[in-house]
Amino acid sequence: MVTSSAGTVPASASPRIAVLGRGLIPADEPVLRGDDLGVLRGDGLFESMHLREGRPWLLDEHLARLATAAAAVDLDLPPTDALVDLLDTVRSGWPAQVEGALRLVCTRGPETGTAPTVYATLTEVPASSRAARQDGITVATLPLGVPADARTGLDWLPAGIKSTSYAVNSAARRWARRTGVDDVLWISSDGYALEGPIANVVWLTGNMLCTVPAATTGILPGTTAAWLLAHANELGLDATERMVTPVELHAADGVWFSSSVRGLAEIRMLDGVRRDHCPRTPALHALLGFPV
Repeated sequence: MVTSSAGTVPASASPRIAVLGRGLIPADEPVLRGDDLGVLRGDGLFESMHLREGRPWLLDEHLARLATAAAAVDLDLPPTDALVDLLDTVRSGWPAQVEGALRLVCTRGPETGTAPTVYATLTEVPASSRAARQDGITVATLPLGVPADARTGLDWLPAGIKSTSYAVNSAARRWARRTGVDDVLWISSDGYALEGPIANVVWLTGNMLCTVPAATTGILPGTTAAWLLAHANELGLDATERMVTPVELHAADGVWFSSSVRGLAEIRMLDGVRRDHCPRTPALHALLGFPV
């Protein structure tokens, strides 16, 4: 059982919410004010983490990315210890055998400009995410309408942040559903693959495991992709960041989408072209430690 200011909550895998300064609250209790800037303008940040054996994976990396994003948008975060305590509160008693999707959200707070709104949510990893790891996904390319280096050339535009302003990402995923594919891969106006709405792209060419460089493109620097490339040598692979075209991806030995909760999902069809299963996929799954 978990005890909080809201009372005693069963130690189960049912959805949970904890609010900074309030503790664990019933999942159907309101969290945000109607004038919260996170609601009115999408003015906030978040991080999603994979909860495995009851603990958030790559916690330090996610908190570091959140701090970098907060500095970029002038958002005052609570001390790191307070954020960790909040995450500990929401995950306390979570069944160790159940995969969790742990999310930390920090908005600008009410319009009156008092303090940020900070809360954490925890749910079971969706069955669709687990199925994507096992069966792979279908993806279509979608033009983003800007050159690959456009965002990093604008010093006023925060690039590579995980913002709660998700209108463009949601529009892309709605397009994917209408088109009959699982996900999309954004393509720059100068012909380079960038990222998906909720994932980084990783590919294998020969013995080289690759991903797109975030520093020169303004895409989100993926924690899972970075960890995977940093440990590629454990599978006898080399690793690098470089630009890639859709034509090169079609010719690659393996292509995957990587993300914090879904893990690694092999792209089995790209723009209607069926891809053979990459024999390296099981080893990559094992290296990341995601259940399949």
